[in-house]
Amino acid sequence: MLDVRNLEKWFGPIYAVRGVSFSCAKGEVLGFLGPNGAGKSTTMRMITGFLPPSNGTAILGGYDIRESPVEAKRLLGYLPENAPAYEDMTVEEFLLFIAEMRGFRGRRARERAGETMARCFLEKVRHQPIETLSKGYKQRVCFAQAVLHDPPILIMDEPTDGLDPNQKRTVRQMIREMAAEKAIVLSTHILEEVEAVCTRAIIIHEGSIAADGTPEALKARHPSGRLDEVFRILTVGDEAQ
Repeated sequence: MLDVRNLEKWFGPIYAVRGVSFSCAKGEVLGFLGPNGAGKSTTMRMITGFLPPSNGTAILGGYDIRESPVEAKRLLGYLPENAPAYEDMTVEEFLLFIAEMRGFRGRRARERAGETMARCFLEKVRHQPIETLSKGYKQRVCFAQAVLHDPPILIMDEPTDGLDPNQKRTVRQMIREMAAEKAIVLSTHILEEVEAVCTRAIIIHEGSIAADGTPEALKARHPSGRLDEVFRILTVGDEAQ
């Protein structure tokens, strides 16, 4: 469903992403794992068409993001890091606006907004201006806009970063509930996130893929059986010994 082919990005002399290739099928939750500055967000932005790649491309449901961006983006839900929202709108107003932007009209737009608020546990704040919400609720609103049109491919950049344990639990529950019907890629530097929701994980270091496998297979690469030890060795090297 998602096929990433040799993505590269350089900013002048800085080689930020170096030939990243992977695929993600329906039913997979792929954790894109790496330290800060590893190239996670840059890769996500290229996959979604937000940032043009220097080389390579991403194929979403058969559509090339570079050659057929409109068709590809129709299949995509995107939750960027620090996702923006119109904070003077209420939750309901914002999601109705998103529904109309996605092509829904009239009663169908209201139904989609209502169904999404229920799915994302937002009904009790539906009439509240977004600017008055806690960070956890704001994150749920941004999550809701990404899934409102029920996309088959979902890309999320640091979806639980900065949330408290209860808020993280809620967001992870939402991801697990929709995982069977979608190809989901989430970038994170939180190892707990990978073990909690991911069926597969890629570790990226200095713009390149250092490992790719199930969380259990990755943990088996170290005698301790701990993902943090594997991550540390792959992203720090001999200094981690």
